[in-house]
Amino acid sequence: MATTRTALRSPAKIASSDVKADLDLSREELLQLLDLAKSVKANPARYARSLNGRYLTLLFEKPSLRTRLTFELAIKQLGGDAVVSTGPIGDREPLKDVARNLDRWTNGIVARVFSHQTIEELARWSSVPVINALSDLYHPCQAFADMFTLQEHFENVRGMKLAYIGDGNNVAHSLLLNAVRLGIDVSVGCPEGYEPNAGIVAQAKALAEVCGASVEITHKPEQAIAGAHAVYTDVWTSMGLESEKEHRRVVFAPFQINAELFVKADSEAVFLHCLPAKRGEEVTDEVIDSPQSIVFDQAENRLHVQKALLLGLL
Repeated sequence: MATTRTALRSPAKIASSDVKADLDLSREELLQLLDLAKSVKANPARYARSLNGRYLTLLFEKPSLRTRLTFELAIKQLGGDAVVSTGPIGDREPLKDVARNLDRWTNGIVARVFSHQTIEELARWSSVPVINALSDLYHPCQAFADMFTLQEHFENVRGMKLAYIGDGNNVAHSLLLNAVRLGIDVSVGCPEGYEPNAGIVAQAKALAEVCGASVEITHKPEQAIAGAHAVYTDVWTSMGLESEKEHRRVVFAPFQINAELFVKADSEAVFLHCLPAKRGEEVTDEVIDSPQSIVFDQAENRLHVQKALLLGLL
């Protein structure tokens, strides 16, 4: 078990005890995480008792299928256990009190929240690792699994092009910050006014320059997808923005991933989606159910990558 954790942390340890955002893992640590996930997936029995006697708290302000179940299963398949709490965090008492209760009872906190500030506050006051299972700014666990999935399908991802079409949301942010560190060129196609956070784009561009990749933000979906080896989309209306749903349907309609748009990508391109998908909105059945769709590989790989992340932090 100690050897497993060293494999992730050596030669450099994770600088932060928490994974609040993607860049809490250095590029080297990201690569080590992906290598460990490959080992975990290929040899699950080797790690089956790694978290014996360890317990984690799962806090979920938002509904979840993949994130909640894959974290619960990851913890249990590694020999640990989890307790789950749903609903608002910090309504009945200050977040700093919540954090300092939980770290007396469990060995780590996994939180899916509306505001990224909630993750920051939990980590500030907790003495045990805090993992961001989704916030309004980042979705690191999803992006780690996405990078692992691309590595499985392409082996050498350096120099490939990833097109993200749709809302410049938390998924787009995490994709940008991770893909460029693997040498993947990223082109984001989104409507005007729905671009990714400017500060995060600036971070991604700086990382891309160092890692030999590129970042493009365009309002033309055809330009973003042209020649792409991987095409990614997400729902047009994220949780918490339901009041904008009808307006967004109109604005995002030209950005739907359908056969007509998808054919502009590379002939061997794969399709990705973090799920759940609003079929008939951001993607059509003919694309998501096609042989080029790897969305369920992504979903499975959440389990293996999160196991690797837990092994590295606990």
